[in-house]
Amino acid sequence: MKLRRSERMVVISNYLINHPYELTSLNVFAQRYDSAKSSISEDIVIIKRAFEQMEIGNIETITGAGGGVVFTPTISDRESRAMADELCEKLSESDRILPGGYIYLSDLLSTPSILTNIGRVIAKSFRDQKIDAVMTVATKGVPLANAVANVLNVPFVIVRRDLKITEGSTVSVNYASGSSDRIEKMFLSKRSLKAGSRVLIVDDFLKGGGTINGMISLLSEFDSELAGVAVFADNAQEAREQHFDYKSLLKVTNIDVKTNHVDVELGNLFDK
Repeated sequence: MKLRRSERMVVISNYLINHPYELTSLNVFAQRYDSAKSSISEDIVIIKRAFEQMEIGNIETITGAGGGVVFTPTISDRESRAMADELCEKLSESDRILPGGYIYLSDLLSTPSILTNIGRVIAKSFRDQKIDAVMTVATKGVPLANAVANVLNVPFVIVRRDLKITEGSTVSVNYASGSSDRIEKMFLSKRSLKAGSRVLIVDDFLKGGGTINGMISLLSEFDSELAGVAVFADNAQEAREQHFDYKSLLKVTNIDVKTNHVDVELGNLFDK
């Protein structure tokens, strides 16, 4: 399909945004849009400059026979901090307090625009890591993990607390639940994760840390490696014996059930 340069740059930009972290040969664009590789290369230079100026992402050009371009999405510090500040205000609303020291998050973590931006922020924080998969536990962490996996363009796997026949053969581990001090069990399908994978664990709310410790134990059963841990919100009041480092978007510093008061601030992901 023959397109004018302005039209071609629009569709190439759209392609790159929807195929992050993928190496795409210039021949793909040249053949698809019936253009010379030199013209495509000029288009890429212009798109690269615009993406970097607007902090949409970076485009790396790889030379050689197996070369091409790779788009790495990002988000500006200003935009990510503004989003987190707005979420701090929303989480500080008194009617979000739930029994057991939890906060109602479902409305925020079901809003596509919020999830997309959270995914961009977390992915940017781990952009220097090689990540093969994103892992979370059913159910509230699923949309968040999906958003992060979409930006990183990797699969995401769901750990379950109950056995489902649709999962096929599974591997299970026992873990100490931080919220109930009970020994519980979690399951992961044997087909979900390839051996040797580097995995980013993503969860919605970090309280006692037992669930994340359980998922880390599962990784060893699959001969896989922990690439990092990211959570939407961290309850800083909670005493925990965690054996992992983590990055949090938000930090809850005080939950007073009696007065319906919540204090929320930016998490350690924004620490310099």
